[in-house]
Amino acid sequence: MVLGCVLAALIIQTCLFQNLSSKLIYEQAKEESEQSMQSMQNEIYGLIKGIENNLIEIYMDDELLQSLRKKETVKELQSKFYRKAYDIATDEFETGDDVVSFYLYTMDHRVISTYRRAVTPKHNYVSDIYSDPEYTNAEIVKKYVESDNPVMLISSYYNKYRKKNILRFVMKLYNESNLQDKIGYVVCDVDTKNLEKIMDKYRIDRTAFMWLQPTGDRPIDTLGDLDAEQTKEYNALEKSIACGEKAENETNSKQEFFRIDQQHYNLTAYSMMPQKVLRQNQRNLTINLLAIALLMICVSMIITGFISSGLTRPLELLMNTIQKIGNGNVQLRAKIVKEDEIGELAQKFNEMLDQMEELKQKEYQAKQLLNRAEYKALQAQVNPHFLYNTLDTMASIAEIRNCPEVSHMSQSLALIFRYSLNMKDPFSTVENEIAHLKNYIYVMDMRMHDNIQYTFDVDEMTLKSKLPRLSLQPIVENAINHGLRNKRGKKKIGIQIKREQMDLVICIEDNGIGLDTSAINESLRKNELDFVEKGNSIGLHNINARLKMLYGNQYGMHLESTLGEGTKVFMILPDSGEDSNNEEKDI
Repeated sequence: MVLGCVLAALIIQTCLFQNLSSKLIYEQAKEESEQSMQSMQNEIYGLIKGIENNLIEIYMDDELLQSLRKKETVKELQSKFYRKAYDIATDEFETGDDVVSFYLYTMDHRVISTYRRAVTPKHNYVSDIYSDPEYTNAEIVKKYVESDNPVMLISSYYNKYRKKNILRFVMKLYNESNLQDKIGYVVCDVDTKNLEKIMDKYRIDRTAFMWLQPTGDRPIDTLGDLDAEQTKEYNALEKSIACGEKAENETNSKQEFFRIDQQHYNLTAYSMMPQKVLRQNQRNLTINLLAIALLMICVSMIITGFISSGLTRPLELLMNTIQKIGNGNVQLRAKIVKEDEIGELAQKFNEMLDQMEELKQKEYQAKQLLNRAEYKALQAQVNPHFLYNTLDTMASIAEIRNCPEVSHMSQSLALIFRYSLNMKDPFSTVENEIAHLKNYIYVMDMRMHDNIQYTFDVDEMTLKSKLPRLSLQPIVENAINHGLRNKRGKKKIGIQIKREQMDLVICIEDNGIGLDTSAINESLRKNELDFVEKGNSIGLHNINARLKMLYGNQYGMHLESTLGEGTKVFMILPDSGEDSNNEEKDI
């Protein structure tokens, strides 16, 4: 009953407050919006005043003003001051002012000098604003120059190349202080980027639409999005302002329209804002009051539940802990809340978990020992027949020829023996594997005289990366024995090693007879160790088994082949980066 009475009182208070304060809150929101727009206009005034001060510096150029006073011909002015627009735009303005073009004109609207920051398909500006008056909105400039208005003109035009509005400032040049004697004028076009930053800074809501527009001219810039209905209202307002009418602040059923004039320049800020935005504070207050009532009810229910669950809480905690452990969180332990029967049960349960964890660790260590033994057994299955055949070949060469080839083959074979029989470390580096492979290639060329062309494409960043010892040579040996043995014509083998993201990718490609890879790839994917355990594979299955044992099933080998064109063998393993142990090279 107490909770019901409190809730009823809060609801009644909320209704009364909403009726009495809705108008006040709404008017405060409108006032805040108008103040924000006024602050925006003040900052825009500072931006415009800075541009105007830079333009006024042209009065320091006595030579230019003297020539304009003398009313020299356009050709003479163009000859003497063809770089004047560039000098003013680069010397008097900072890069942050974003001046995109600058023009110097005589009073008969003949261009003397032009500056354009860039002339590209995307950034393109006309060399004379009167070359296409409709496109550049030049009629407004001409009308202003021929008028008696001494205040700097602020206008704009839409640049079709950049697909955005360009802000324009036009300042008349007078003969000293005589406002009746005009001798020329300057036109300065500026990117609206700085103007847009100021507008975005003072937009109090993302749904509000703002734009700047001089009376009697087109809009300078807009900010925000409009729906179909708002677009219709905006188009009507924009056209009426362009015709010289002054749109006043007004309110309809859905939109609130604001207008803030610029005190010193003909530049007015307008804003269209949905009424629901202005009523947001009122809604928030109502929601907060209802939330407070709901919170009070929830607090009462929580207190009641806490008291009623005091006896069953320890048991519920123990059951939740058991459920989490069953879901895989084996490091979790039951919390002993009280020294009672449930607390003793939790203690025994924790002791059981500790014993299970200890047994698991022992099992893991035993498995590691077994994996290392299996790995060494896999690595030891390198076929020694190649070494024996090589010795026979060397003996034949020594018997038949008296040439230095025997010395070279002996050195290469010694290096091969030393590298192959070094079982202290099952890992090597890409650099050492390449050196070992080149020794093997030299010996094979001397033995077989196959004239195989070898190409190496090895990323230097991978030279210190680690990989299992004797990983490359068996694959090249397979390519020679199975891929190229019955190949006619030029025989090629390519070795490519590179990094792809966090992996080391090795590709060994030959242009041999090719083969059907579906059964081999399936066997490699399943990691069938029958080939290895029976001693039938010293190549693909051996290396694939070592990779999966060392790095996991997501790594290993696969083949791509086209009959009659060749075979690619891919080896993928995690990239270890540079060898941090600085191991001594074996080659």
